[in-house]
Amino acid sequence: MTLAIILFLVVLALVATEWVHRTKVALAGAVVMLLTQTIDQEQAIEAVDWATIGLLVGMMIVVRLTETTGLYTYLAIRAGQASKGRPLAIVLLLGGATAVLSAFLDNLTTILLMVPITFLLADALDIDPIPLILIEIFMSNIGGTATLIGDPPNILIAGATGLSFAEFITNLAPIVIVTFIVVTALLYRVYRKRLQVDPAARERVLELDADKAIENPEELKRLLPVLLGTIVFFFVHKPLHVEPATVALAGAALMLLLTRQNLEETLAKVEWTTLFFFVGLFIMVGALEETGAIGEVADGVANITNGDRTAELLGITWISAIASGLVDNIPFTTAMIPVVEQLNESDDNAYWWALSLGACFGGNATLIAAAANVAAAGLVERSGRRIRFFEFLKLGVPVTFVSLLLATGYISLRYL
Repeated sequence: MTLAIILFLVVLALVATEWVHRTKVALAGAVVMLLTQTIDQEQAIEAVDWATIGLLVGMMIVVRLTETTGLYTYLAIRAGQASKGRPLAIVLLLGGATAVLSAFLDNLTTILLMVPITFLLADALDIDPIPLILIEIFMSNIGGTATLIGDPPNILIAGATGLSFAEFITNLAPIVIVTFIVVTALLYRVYRKRLQVDPAARERVLELDADKAIENPEELKRLLPVLLGTIVFFFVHKPLHVEPATVALAGAALMLLLTRQNLEETLAKVEWTTLFFFVGLFIMVGALEETGAIGEVADGVANITNGDRTAELLGITWISAIASGLVDNIPFTTAMIPVVEQLNESDDNAYWWALSLGACFGGNATLIAAAANVAAAGLVERSGRRIRFFEFLKLGVPVTFVSLLLATGYISLRYL
């Protein structure tokens, strides 16, 4: 356990300082975990979340194939014209769309769809895309908290408890809406100066003919029905008992069959560095889980709260957020579920909402806290820009803190 913790902290420090590319560091850390037998090969394979990898690969192919048709340029122009180039309208449009889509698709899929549109919109308006993408990352984790399918921790909680889709919405959507409004206002205040649009750029966007952005109408006719069908299936995958990764890979496979684009060029555009970073990170976190390090943190909640219901609910929320910010909220939620079951002797659903709010909101704390964050960083890197670890941290920690304060007030008013 000690070795696993030390190795993980070293890797985290190297990722934070950016002395070495994060993918190289993550893979090296995973290899050291394996060579020292901190985790064996079979456990390492099981630790990798292949559903997340499959979802990423499928959606990267889908986005790449449809991007070449000019569809995202068309959507970006329409978004710019709808906002009339006003910074607040742009933030509300992109942030609101991201939050809503994250609730009903999932936050990782939403980020993969929204980031290309955001780059094109920012280029059209001649503004910095990074603030907009950071806002979308935060909104994806906040919006995904609202429903059973929006964020992986909620899916894990629903699987362990049998709580319904309606119960998630009625208990979590109210605080998600409040948090969205407050955090959006704060982020707009922070980034307002960086999002000022030159009047000449605004006029250019308003005068653009969006229809001319479609570069390959015939290809779009072949691929657009598949894209729309894939999105529809994301909405209904749960009752159909089909995993999101299966939906994404099915859509990608069908597009590859229908497209006339070069296969090798398409696959070369997949964010392989992001995928390998996830593999390394999953193995390291798996080692923390297998050696009991994550379990120790989870058990610490029970010791700190000492049987007091108020302390238990708020302790679950805050400790889950802090831990999820360090080790990714998926494995930590997995480790916390049996602890919450043990604490929740009276079968009180408030315990599960506390865990959901902590784990999901904690996904905004650091760049590696949620899959959507890492995926967005990978897309940004491919464009020649970077979201630096500390740049994200400087905003992620305050956003998470404000979100948790709001969640604390909500839990206190509704469940205590």
